[in-house]
Amino acid sequence: MRKQIIVGNWKMFKTNKIGVRFIENIEAKIKGNPNLIVGIAAPSIMLSDLTKVAKNIKIAAQNCYFKEEGAYTGEISIPMLKEIGIEYVVIGHSERRDIFKEDDELINNKVKALLEANLVPILCCGESLEIYENGKTMEHVKNQLTKNLNGISANHVKKVVIAYEPIWAIGTGKVATPQIAQDVIKAIRDHLASMYDQNIANEVLIQYGGSVKPENIKEILSQPDIDGALVGGASLIEDSYLGLIE
Repeated sequence: MRKQIIVGNWKMFKTNKIGVRFIENIEAKIKGNPNLIVGIAAPSIMLSDLTKVAKNIKIAAQNCYFKEEGAYTGEISIPMLKEIGIEYVVIGHSERRDIFKEDDELINNKVKALLEANLVPILCCGESLEIYENGKTMEHVKNQLTKNLNGISANHVKKVVIAYEPIWAIGTGKVATPQIAQDVIKAIRDHLASMYDQNIANEVLIQYGGSVKPENIKEILSQPDIDGALVGGASLIEDSYLGLIE
C-alpha cells in the first residue's frame, strides 16, 4: 500500500521568523504517522532555520540547480541542500516553467542530479487552460513526463514523487473535480507503466495540486490513484494546514 504525502508550497511568502514560528506551532500539534508524509516547501533562505525546528514535518526546497558548484549566481546546489538535511525538492513547478522559462531538458537534468544524490524530486506537471479546453491534457502531461524522466532507471523512478497540477486551477479558486484529477493521474500511472512496468507504476506516489483545501481534500484523496496533495495558499495558514493533515 502506498503512503500518502501532503506538501505545502509557501512560494515567495513569509519570513524566517514567521516561518519558524509556524513550524514550531504545527509540530506541537501533530504526531508522526508512518503512513503519511507531511512537508513544507519553503524559500531557500529559510531552509536551514526550518530544519532545526522540524521533527515530523519534512522541509523541502522549492528548486535547485543540477551542477554541484560553479559560476551560477543566485542558484542553490544539491550539496548545499543535503548539508542542512533537505530530503525533498520541488522541480518543474508551472511557475518555474512559465515565468522563469525552465524547459524539459533542464528539469530532466535536475531530476537526474537529485536522484544521484539520493534526494527525492517532487516533479510537477500540468496543463494550461488552453490545452485543457482543447482536450489535449493527457497528451501534454505524458509528453512532459516522457521528457522529464528521460534516462531515469526503474529503480530511481520509484523514488520520484509526481505532482499533477492543472495550471488553470492554481491560485484561481477553480479546482478540477476529483474525477478529473483521478482520470489524469490514472493516465499518468498508466504512462509510467508503459515506460517501465505496472509494478513500478504502482509504487510511484502521485499528488494532485490546485486549490486544494481542508474542505475538499478528503474527497480528492479518496480517489484510488491520488496519493496526496501539493498545496499552495491553504498551507500558509496554520489552522488550514492542520486541517489538511487531519
